[in-house]
Amino acid sequence: MLITETPAIILAGGRGTRLQSVVSDRPKVLADVAGRPYLALVLDRLQRLGVPLAVLSTGYMAGAVEEAIGSSHAGMPVRYAREDSPLGTGGGAALAASLVSAPWYLVLNGDSWCETDLARFVAAVPEDCDAGMLLTRVPDVSRYGAVQVGPGSRIESFREKGAGPDSKAGLDRAGLINAGVYLLSRRCLDGMGGAAPRSLERDVFPFLAVQGRIYGHMVEAPFIDIGTPESYARVLPFFKEAQNR
Repeated sequence: MLITETPAIILAGGRGTRLQSVVSDRPKVLADVAGRPYLALVLDRLQRLGVPLAVLSTGYMAGAVEEAIGSSHAGMPVRYAREDSPLGTGGGAALAASLVSAPWYLVLNGDSWCETDLARFVAAVPEDCDAGMLLTRVPDVSRYGAVQVGPGSRIESFREKGAGPDSKAGLDRAGLINAGVYLLSRRCLDGMGGAAPRSLERDVFPFLAVQGRIYGHMVEAPFIDIGTPESYARVLPFFKEAQNR
């Protein structure tokens, strides 16, 4: 697959409850980074890569997101799929995909960043899979959960986040995590529509893993999210370091 032929879906509907002590007047995807909304930095990246279209899956304060971003970003068309009620990450992605027909979609969490070549990721996902997931290695997986990869880079299982290295979940301190970037087939997204909320992480990906239909693209790359005040405080230094690499 080519990234220049792949529309992007950005999951931008979250409230950001953990971040509200420092970002209380806007959704977390609009958190300020050097005078710009974080979401604008994500869109900058997609536009530079030649992504033909971005669809924002919105929910909390959707109007504020639409006002801040508008109908295009540096010439890249932007559309909106607003949830009337929470649909989860899977339902939100499916609703966004209903606005544009394509065989594959690049899906990104709107609150995280992995500093790696997304075009290479898109090209690497085998067409006999229904999904690809970008994976990166971190020194402590307890906050994120761990991903286990088997032969042929097929993901075998996921282990829950929030558990220490000695817990029953068996999380080691270092390991591979879900970096919040996916390539999802039309068939995969068509199965997630409907009114019932669905989670990519809890409902969809474990099911695909059991069937051997989700590919893990492993990289050694810097990763950050803006989900907590501590991680948000590191965002600007993270991007400054990325520019110097």
